[in-house]
Parts: sequence; structure tokens; C-alpha cells
Amino acid sequence: MLKKIAGQSVGADWPQRLAAFGFAILSLFLVVPAQSAESLQAVRVWPAQDYTRVTIESGVPLKHSLLILKNPERLVLDLEEVDLASVQQGFAGKVSPDDPYVGNLRVGRFKPDMVRVVLDLKAEIKPQIFTLAPVGDYGHRLVLDIYPLEPLDPLIALLQKPALKAEDPLGRFLENEEQKAASNKGKSAKERPGRMANRLVTIVIDAGHGGEDPGAKGRRGTYEKTVTLTIARKLKTLIDAEPNMRASLTRDGDYYVPLEVRVEKARRVKADLLVSVHADAFIKPHVRGSSVFTLSERGATSTAAQWLAKRENEADLIGGVNLNRKDRFLAMTLADLSLTAQISDSLKLGRAVLGELGGVNSLHKGTVEQGGFAVLKAPDIPSILVETAFISNPDEERRLNNVAYQEKIARAILRGVKNYVAKNPPLSRSTLAAVY
Repeated sequence: MLKKIAGQSVGADWPQRLAAFGFAILSLFLVVPAQSAESLQAVRVWPAQDYTRVTIESGVPLKHSLLILKNPERLVLDLEEVDLASVQQGFAGKVSPDDPYVGNLRVGRFKPDMVRVVLDLKAEIKPQIFTLAPVGDYGHRLVLDIYPLEPLDPLIALLQKPALKAEDPLGRFLENEEQKAASNKGKSAKERPGRMANRLVTIVIDAGHGGEDPGAKGRRGTYEKTVTLTIARKLKTLIDAEPNMRASLTRDGDYYVPLEVRVEKARRVKADLLVSVHADAFIKPHVRGSSVFTLSERGATSTAAQWLAKRENEADLIGGVNLNRKDRFLAMTLADLSLTAQISDSLKLGRAVLGELGGVNSLHKGTVEQGGFAVLKAPDIPSILVETAFISNPDEERRLNNVAYQEKIARAILRGVKNYVAKNPPLSRSTLAAVY
């Protein structure tokens, strides 16, 4: 017996054929969403005292939403049209036990087209979330920054100095300063005692790059961010051992600090000097030697200095800065500041340090160079950028990984700083004025 459907004759097995056809159509609807789900390329978590950063990298911009839940404190991140397995795999084992802000996290399917990531928090936080377009080796990035409710004060952290002993000169000085600060609360400026003439010199050490921004990379796989932090820590140890000096790091771990925040940290601790430590690369592997740079108001002193300043200033693009955030310091323009004295003092500091580096490594150039480096733009702090060596040079990359060489570089910088301070003692400023 034949039946007609849509004007065509079909056999007796038409119900089976119709069912198969319907299943095929249904399968299309079931398969398409699975095929369109985006797989994450990477998930990275960078814990630090300043803030914890979570970076989610993908091939396309991710649709997302963020919620804060109370009692207990939780952060909920919903990701649309992503592959659940890739999210689970990406976040697996990424929470460090010593993370100051994130205690644990969970990943699960919240809706058919939505994956939910729940972060259990250790305290109240203030999150920021933003996206970054592809740059360098990175694809599209969704960045979640988890800040403490009250930002950490670098000056208070510097004053605490828990490792210092009371009998140490620096320990005695800081103890006296804390006592003065406590006794002078509520007093007018006229009632406060005069400052010490021979006070401690505060040096801020800036370890270049960090976190999402690895900096330059050597042929053997050495990252600039690792070398700079190692040398910066050694330099800090040496400075803190000096009876009339103390040091503060802009970062003390593998995380990124925006360029303007590095400058702001130096100003918050009333720094007398800023030394930014780097180990850059060049397109030609034979290029070698140490260099020192200062800020310039009139443009770079060489093509190489211009190229290097541009490269260093692009660190924010790679490290990941929320460009939608309006920052007070960025609103300050160089036209409003008098940088002449700062640049003059920076050149003196740069020459003193360069002269000492010449005894450890060959110099790329025998003079201090200048360029528009963003990290050197503190208007009231003599600032230098030290290129310890070229990580792109195989021989210098090997030396940068050598503990003895790292120590020699740190000691050379310290000698240069001490030579500068001996001839230019910063006696007129109050280093701890912000305490009162």
C-alpha cells in the first residue's frame, strides 16, 4: 500500500524514515551548540599582597558577568558559550594556599550555555574586570583583578620592617620614628620637633615587568621578569644592610604592577631615589653591555634609546592595564611639572652607577642615555633605569643566571648610589612626612 506525502509516493516504511529524518534534524540542534562552545586557551592566576589577578585567555572575546555574594564572601564569574571541560582544566590547581584573597574555587555548569566559576574569598574585596585585545603572544584576555577593600599603604609596610632587630641602626631609627609619629598625633606643625639632619635615604627598587608581562626572553628560555626580581631582591638586601639607607620594592613577586603605580609607590614612601632594574633584548644577538637611562624632556638621545623607551612603555599593554580606569597620576601632565632639577639629579645618579657597572660588565655605551620612559616620570625623585645586560646575547644570558654575577651587579649599583648620595645628600626633605 502506498501513501502520498507532499505529493510523492512512499512505501510502508515511511514512519521509520520520518523518525530518522526527525532525529537527524534534532541532532543538528544538539550538535551545533557543542561545536560553537569556545575552548579556553589558558588560565593564569597571579597572587600577591597588592592584589590577585586571574587571567582567562581565549581565541575570541568572552561574554561574561560578575557577581559579589556575601555571607560567606564569594565572587561569581559566569562565562557564556564556553566549553566546560576547558574551564575545569584551566582552573584546576590554580589557587595557591598562600593567596591573600582567594581561598578556593569551584567550576560547574550553571545553565546549558553558561559555565559558572565561584571563588571563595578570604576577606571582603573590591574587584575589577576588563578585557584586553590580542597583543604579543596573547589572544583575547579577560582579566579579573581582586583588590583588598582597603589598599595597602607602602609607607606603613616600609615602617613595619618585622625582620629588623631593635639594636640595628635602621631598626632603632624606625622605632624612634614610630614613637615620634605616635607622640606627635594631634600636634600642629609648629609644635612638632625638627627633623633629623642626617636621616635615612629611601631607595625604591623597581623590578621590571612581572606576571602577565615576562619582558624579554633569552634563547635559553630565561625571562627578564625573573632576572630583574632576583637582582632587585639582592640589591634591597644590600641597601637595608647599610646603616643610613633602606629600600622598598615596587613588586616582590611574580605579578604585574602598572607603570604609573610603580611611580606612585615611590612617591608614597617619599623615596629619595628610584632604580628600575631591567635586562632587555635586541634584534641582533651579538649586542651586549650594560646601560643606564634617565628621563628626557626633549626626546631620546639615540635611536636605540627611543626604541627601548617605546618597548618598555608598552609593558602596560602586555602586562594588562585597565584603560577604562581613570587614574589620578595619569591625569598629571609633564607640562604641569618642572622636571629640570629631577633630570639633572638623575643624570648625576646615572653617571655614578654607570661608572661602577663598567667594572663588572662591558658598557653598551660609555655615557648615560635619555628617553621618554614612563617609569622614570616621578617629578620629584631622581630616577634611573639600569639595563644590567642584554638577555638576547647568549653569553650575557648565561651570566644573568649566575648568582655571583647577579651579586656583582647589585653591589655595583649600590656603590654608584652611595657615591651619588655622598656628593648629593638629600637632607632637606622629610622622608616620613606622610606618617603624621
